[in-house]
Amino acid sequence: MDEAGFQLLPTVERTYAPQGQTPVLRGPATKAHWSVISAVTLAGELFVQLQDSAFCGPDVVRFLRYLEHQVAGKLVIVWDRASIHRNAAVREFLAAGHAARIELVALPGYAPDLNPDEGVWQWLKQQLANVNCQDLPELRAVLRQKLRELRRHSELIQNFFIHAGYG
Repeated sequence: MDEAGFQLLPTVERTYAPQGQTPVLRGPATKAHWSVISAVTLAGELFVQLQDSAFCGPDVVRFLRYLEHQVAGKLVIVWDRASIHRNAAVREFLAAGHAARIELVALPGYAPDLNPDEGVWQWLKQQLANVNCQDLPELRAVLRQKLRELRRHSELIQNFFIHAGYG
């Protein structure tokens, strides 16, 4: 499980163009963004929620509740040591009996390479390179379309685990 932000400001990557015709991306000069939280499973499933503000403890609890309803059996949540994961709301949620079904595994200090969910962000940011959205609703639509596309490729999601050293 992990969180990421996607800004309206496009990520610019090298691309091809006819000689002498430098490609130009024109877009709004703003840092407006969507915050995205996701979780992946060994079976290649992807669970996602988006919001237009940064995630905080209660948002993490909402996502954990969502996962409890979507995934049968015990949940093993591998995540980084972000402060929102150690928030009082998360601790209270687990103390209220949810810890029986949810096992939390904290990654070492700075180890994004050990988090399979980082593969989601790498793939998604690659897909959004040079994509120029004019407003937040358009960015949301593009994000949702790309996430639907990723959901259809469970073998790719399973490879995120292999790349992180779990397979």
